Amino acid sequence: MSGGEPVQLYVLDEDERCRARVWDYLAWLEAERGLRLEDWDGLWRWSVGDLEGFWASIADYFGVRYHAPYERVLADRRMPGSVWFPGALLNYAEHCLGQDADRVAVVAHSQTRERVELTFGELAEQVARARTGLRALGVGRGDRVVAYLPNIPETLVAFLATASLGAVWASCAPEFGAHSVIERFGQVTPKVLLAVAGYTYGAKEIDRREEVAEIVEALPSLEHVVHVPYGPLDIPGALSWDDVTAGEPEPPAFEPVPFDHPLYVLFSSGTTGRPKAIMHGHGGILLEHLKNHALHWDLGPGDRLLWFTTTAWMMWNTLVSSLLVGASVVMIDGNPLYPDLRHQWRLAERTRATLMGVSPGFLMACRKEGVRPAAEFDLSALRQLGAAGSPLPAEGFRWVYEQFGDRVLLNVGSGGTDVCTGIVQGSPVQPVWLGEMSGCSLGVDAKAFDHRGEAVVGELGELVITAPMPSMPVGFWGDDDGSRYRSAYFDDFPGVWRHGDWIGFSEQGTCVITGRSDATLNRGGVRLGTAEFYRVVEEIDEVRDSLVVHLEDPAGGMGELMLFVVPREGVVFDEPVRRALEARIRKALSPRHVPDVIHAVPALPYNRTGKKLEVPVKRILRGDPVETVATPGSLADPSSLDAFVDLAHRREEARG
Repeated sequence: MSGGEPVQLYVLDEDERCRARVWDYLAWLEAERGLRLEDWDGLWRWSVGDLEGFWASIADYFGVRYHAPYERVLADRRMPGSVWFPGALLNYAEHCLGQDADRVAVVAHSQTRERVELTFGELAEQVARARTGLRALGVGRGDRVVAYLPNIPETLVAFLATASLGAVWASCAPEFGAHSVIERFGQVTPKVLLAVAGYTYGAKEIDRREEVAEIVEALPSLEHVVHVPYGPLDIPGALSWDDVTAGEPEPPAFEPVPFDHPLYVLFSSGTTGRPKAIMHGHGGILLEHLKNHALHWDLGPGDRLLWFTTTAWMMWNTLVSSLLVGASVVMIDGNPLYPDLRHQWRLAERTRATLMGVSPGFLMACRKEGVRPAAEFDLSALRQLGAAGSPLPAEGFRWVYEQFGDRVLLNVGSGGTDVCTGIVQGSPVQPVWLGEMSGCSLGVDAKAFDHRGEAVVGELGELVITAPMPSMPVGFWGDDDGSRYRSAYFDDFPGVWRHGDWIGFSEQGTCVITGRSDATLNRGGVRLGTAEFYRVVEEIDEVRDSLVVHLEDPAGGMGELMLFVVPREGVVFDEPVRRALEARIRKALSPRHVPDVIHAVPALPYNRTGKKLEVPVKRILRGDPVETVATPGSLADPSSLDAFVDLAHRREEARG
């Protein structure tokens, strides 16, 4: 962690603090539970110290509707194997649609068609029609419905209809190639596939008919293929979405399912092996997202959440849960950087977004290109700016507050597909500290562990969660004995969830994540997170992007530290630039972290959610075949690994 005293950038003024939804919740706790908690820190301590009391209060405060009551909140708190709300019967979709019928639920912007807007009443009617149509196709409780669809209203309608039936949902973005989709959908043996034949990405027309045909051929469990019209193309032989939803809808109904009944399957990135098919349950997602969206994101009726995502990322599932608290969903489909870097800011202005989610890379690109969002656009409705997906350097924090002053809360968080929420993040009633996340999410007992499995403060360690959360997976699909699930999270520290990030907590509870723990740079006993490395390297004008890997020495030596940079356009990456870069690293980091070699490459590998992929590069350079490292469809740019494969071959030849 960085040295020196932490710098406070922002704290909400008293009037704004009093308007935050968390204060109403605290008042409710005092009135209904006789529990007086003075501040956020006290609330967090109670939320992890009394798990049953906290999660029961979330269910009661938000009015969760049960078709059968629960016997107790937490029947078994061991991990893995925690049992939440046994006996309860409920349905996630019922809570999304039980809102004021006249309020706007969805605002959809696309590069393929005109803007679409739906009220909660219109959304509920469309869900009822889709539910009736899916039932007519034989879809029922436990069946799998999969979608090869973009982030459009029909996808949301189909998802809620699927959930209302007690069927299980899974989706992939149409940007994915057929192999990647088959690798994911093939695990869940779906009954129905919904797909588009094509879409527009920026100015480019994309035809997906061949991919759909290949997917259908590889999924023998399919009984029906439904074409969702989106652009001029069609899928030969498929049912039409319009026909499926054309019948007279049955009265709204929601299949009562157990708390841990699978709601959807999310897939890990697939960049380090076969994608994990992670099952999330109705009840766990319902409670977690009610808590997260209202108390951390301060969303409620009249608010709008804009967060660019594809249907392959857990942020899509998190986005649509805005409906749970009565907020509107802003859906964006297409190239988020088309026609330029300002596109998302324009959409925030047009939609009057109150919370806008962005990637740290997007913020840093706007900073580097001189974008001035608050001056160039009317963002007066914006109260909170969320950032997740990778570490945000301190310079990004400063830039946000240079642009917005103290009017907008910067809420930097980190979580993941595995829990479908934030593990660490901020809230409207916590200060923002330069370069640091405000602390653990409510109900999340996260810590940094050293190699002995002991909690450490003031130094970096493994991010772990020491108490169960309702939104932890109910398991992996097809992992009947639970062995893959246990191996993924519990092998290192029995009974404790190991998340895979490298984190440090301060005495005051703030934290810094410096990258994946398996990509941490350990040079001569000095451990450094990759995010710290990138913060230094990418401030150099000549560098557009960078990636660093450490090839450890099994004999215990220093190993080899390799830096790869993508030069800015027009820059010749020659010896003077190389020496200047080495000098900057030596001064800002340490002499031990001056790279042994620096290579200029045309592109760096990212997955489709924007995460930089150090580990696959490391494995390639160690000699692993590229096909075992990452499937092309899991990469934003499949050709981005070519330079590393070539380098690995040259190194192998040089070794003789």
